[in-house]
Amino acid sequence: MASEQQQTSFSNPEYDLVSTLYHSLKSAQTYATYAQDSQNAGDQELASFFQQMQQQCDQIAGQAKQLLAKKAITSGPH
Repeated sequence: MASEQQQTSFSNPEYDLVSTLYHSLKSAQTYATYAQDSQNAGDQELASFFQQMQQQCDQIAGQAKQLLAKKAITSGPH
């Protein structure tokens, strides 16, 4: 993102944070689907792996959400 010209009123770090939040949530959703597929196939080991990946993505999304809220409060309106 650093090489792209700013096209919005958000700074690059804010944009990066929003992007991280979005992609983490999308990844968590995808891993949940993979876990369900693995359970349906009877592979609990693989299902557990995908559930762990989903949890990690959820944690990252949660951190990104907290940081975004913190940045919104400290930077005020644009």
